[in-house]
Amino acid sequence: MRNIIKIATRNLLRYRRRTILTSILITLGVVAVLLFISVSGSFKSMMISQITDSMIGHLQIHRQGYLASMDSLPLNRNLKPGQLARVEQALKKLPEVAAFSPRIKLGAMFSNYAETTNIRLNGVDPEREAATVPMLMKRIIAGQGEGLLAAGEILVPELIARGMKVKVGDGIVLVATNRDGSVNGQAFTVRGILEGISGPGGRDGFIHLNDARSLLRLQDMEVSEIAVRLHSMAQLEAVTQQLRSTLGSQRNQQDQPLFAVHTWEKLTPFFNIARMIDLMTLFIKIMLVAIVLVSIMNVMVMAVYERINEIGTIAAIGTSPARILWLFLCEGLLLGLLGTTIGVVVSLLSIRGMAAAELSFDFGRQKGLLLQPSIALSDIVTVSLIVIAIAVIGSLQPAIKASRMDPITALRHV
Repeated sequence: MRNIIKIATRNLLRYRRRTILTSILITLGVVAVLLFISVSGSFKSMMISQITDSMIGHLQIHRQGYLASMDSLPLNRNLKPGQLARVEQALKKLPEVAAFSPRIKLGAMFSNYAETTNIRLNGVDPEREAATVPMLMKRIIAGQGEGLLAAGEILVPELIARGMKVKVGDGIVLVATNRDGSVNGQAFTVRGILEGISGPGGRDGFIHLNDARSLLRLQDMEVSEIAVRLHSMAQLEAVTQQLRSTLGSQRNQQDQPLFAVHTWEKLTPFFNIARMIDLMTLFIKIMLVAIVLVSIMNVMVMAVYERINEIGTIAAIGTSPARILWLFLCEGLLLGLLGTTIGVVVSLLSIRGMAAAELSFDFGRQKGLLLQPSIALSDIVTVSLIVIAIAVIGSLQPAIKASRMDPITALRHV
């Protein structure tokens, strides 16, 4: 095998121009794929972080059936005090859980004493909410102060503040209908204006959890959902499965699961964008395969055609077809290894250069978000193995053709 590798190396060096051009093609393909994976992966991670760390948390726990009717913010599917206690007990036993925050979600009428509009409200515990979604504070574009908010205060979404001409410090009234159909109103002071990260239709405001209970006249400590933050997103799947196993034993009177655990993917339409990024990455990998396959096959076909006399000679002196086959496969393998090695080195240097350049972009009103391109070792290994495997596969057909040549016919070739 060592002699075959030596001969294959010499053959590649004999045709240096062709070897260099083929290696450049493979290198460009590897660089394109690794850079795209690096940049798109970093962009996707940043966007996921923006969504999970400022809005929904890494996962949420609801009463079964709540998510299906979430648009109507049903109060009859809240978690009761006993159910809330069981969920909190399960979360406290998991070391992977960094923080969790109970919320009451409700719809209300928002009035500035002159005009009225509808608003979606999140009743939260300020300290626990800030620990669960730490980037929420950065969404406050006016009226920032110590802490998220206090009792009697409200964070108003920018869309409503602009339309209702409400400023920080203004007094407003919220009117909500509770579960039994009675109406209750309560006065609040505008603590801050909140950027609507969910887009132009963002109408989500925040009030204190106790104010939400008072507005809805809730006697019990019930909540709509519990948002959970983990120490690492890598722990998401394991923690989700563990919570589903732990809480899955709790059944209602109809013998159906009492709790539902949903990861961030089920709670935001951005997951579809993330899937599109993954799909684009797959297409780029397919293009890489095509580039390598075509370039390697072209080189090896030409190598076989130009060396017909040589193949006939080594076959005539007793070289077995298997060794001829391995010789050409080894040449394809060496081309794949050379192009992949150079491509990986160039990609890593380029990624480091982009990171040092501190490329940034704007997301909503958040300016100068740094793009931190990086790539996992698993992605490098996967791409490298794909390229090398395709290089060998691309050499297979020419190698088989060379190994099956009749020595006499090959020697007569001019």
